[in-house]
Amino acid sequence: MPTQKRRRRTLPQIVRGGRRRARRAVGGVRRVWRRSLQLHVVTSTMVISIVVVAVLGVFLMQSISATILGARDRAARSEAQADRKAVLGYLNQQDGDTSKQSTDPGQGLQPGADSPLGQAVAALAVRAGPAARYSVIVRNENRPGEFYGTTNIDPVSIPPKLREEVLRKSADEDSTQYWNLRYKGRTEPVRGLVIGTRLDTYGTGLDDGYEIYHLIPLEEEEKNLTSVRQMLILVGAALVLLLAAIASLVTRQVVTPVRLARQAAERLAGGHLDERLKVRGEDDLARLAASFNEMATTLALKIHQLEELSHVQRQFVSDVSHELRTPLTTVRMAADLLYDAREDFDPMAARSAELMQNQLNRFESMLADLLEISRYDAGAAELDIEPVDIRDVVLRAVADSEALAERHSTRFDLRLPGDPCMAEMDSRRVERILRNLLFNAIEHGEGRDIVVSVGADRDAVAVAVRDHGVGLKPGEENMVFDRFWRADPSRARTIGGTGLGLAISREDAMLHGGWLQAWGAPGEGSQFRLSLPRAAGAPLRGSPLPLVPPEVEMRRTWRGQMTPVLSPAAADGGRDAD
Repeated sequence: MPTQKRRRRTLPQIVRGGRRRARRAVGGVRRVWRRSLQLHVVTSTMVISIVVVAVLGVFLMQSISATILGARDRAARSEAQADRKAVLGYLNQQDGDTSKQSTDPGQGLQPGADSPLGQAVAALAVRAGPAARYSVIVRNENRPGEFYGTTNIDPVSIPPKLREEVLRKSADEDSTQYWNLRYKGRTEPVRGLVIGTRLDTYGTGLDDGYEIYHLIPLEEEEKNLTSVRQMLILVGAALVLLLAAIASLVTRQVVTPVRLARQAAERLAGGHLDERLKVRGEDDLARLAASFNEMATTLALKIHQLEELSHVQRQFVSDVSHELRTPLTTVRMAADLLYDAREDFDPMAARSAELMQNQLNRFESMLADLLEISRYDAGAAELDIEPVDIRDVVLRAVADSEALAERHSTRFDLRLPGDPCMAEMDSRRVERILRNLLFNAIEHGEGRDIVVSVGADRDAVAVAVRDHGVGLKPGEENMVFDRFWRADPSRARTIGGTGLGLAISREDAMLHGGWLQAWGAPGEGSQFRLSLPRAAGAPLRGSPLPLVPPEVEMRRTWRGQMTPVLSPAAADGGRDAD
């Protein structure tokens, strides 16, 4: 019993293991098929070759069969005609004495040798030869059980349909049919040809009519055709394999340079700008290699120029940002003095002090953002990783945005899970991402509620910020993260943003190995989703929150289901109501 229980436990595991191995094997074959151009060409060549060889083989086999069987049929007809004349000759020699026609019918033996019919059957046996190249059966039309045969042929070898056809036809008109011949003492039938005709006994003095059947076995012909068929199959298989080998060789001469070019292109894309191809000859593949080398040289030169330009640009931004800090500090000190003493100024000077203070604040923010961007461009940004509950980060970001939301008459709708959503992250950078998303939603939300949702699964955490403002046009989902990009250039920033917030937020998300994605539609608002892996450095394969808001997806699905059954007027009315 313990042994049986162990077997019962391990059998499903064995089945699952076999399935996994089968799936891996099938997956490996699929990968090889998708990636190998040579395999495609060789397989196509083999399939086409098999079809062509099969068609030609069938045609040749039919032609050879028709030739062999046709020759045997013509020879058999000639022998049958000669035999009929011989039988009629013996019958014409009889003197009408019926006593000489005593025979032993129904035994498949020769009749009495002294009768003309017996002499005829004996003569036919001699004509057939000692090897019995064929058999002859003579049947009485009026007495079906009476027959005479030259060999041990069984009379059931005569096809019933052929006998009916013989009886319908006039004398000396033969009929043929391929049939299985049976011999007494043998269990296996023999494929053969049956030729039947009626004997013209007019003037012979015989009261009964007779039918004569020649039964020609085709064993030798069948053996020859089988040998030819086997030979055609072997030759066809060898021809297919030869064509496949030729196709493989020819394809290899073309695919190998292409494969080398692909490998060189991959290494070039990986940063090995000195990668080049060997140029051999002057054919098209050699010219392709030469063109690839020229392209690689030009590309390396352009990349070097762009790197130098980018380095100069980053250095310029970094130097300018650092150099601006000293005069900005001086200006800030003077502006703070003026702002603190604005009560003693006239209204125009006091308002000027306030405007200068606000613009200095924005300028400081922009300078800080430029310094942050320069760190990302220089690859100097680093993370301070620690386990954090993403809900606490969301609450802090919302608390920092409450004052701005109140000024724009906007309310936050928080949808947080009850369980902790722990993840390894730099809480300062993630909180900055969320503040930028909330500020952006406040600015473009047109005073409507902003929904902040938090989701988590086994591998990732996510935060979605949903506004119900103007939304995004098609194609703007990626442009919104560009530096200094505006959906409407004519529209001024209402909260004093620098235009770099979303760009920095995307860099922060990518630094965590996460995603920052946007969705929007005119009139539907927009939603920004931040997805981060729970473990630092782990690959992110999905997000626990959908990018498109569920209510929008449901509305689209409902419209798609209802559009076919609604009239145009009703459909338009439904959209307006929605």
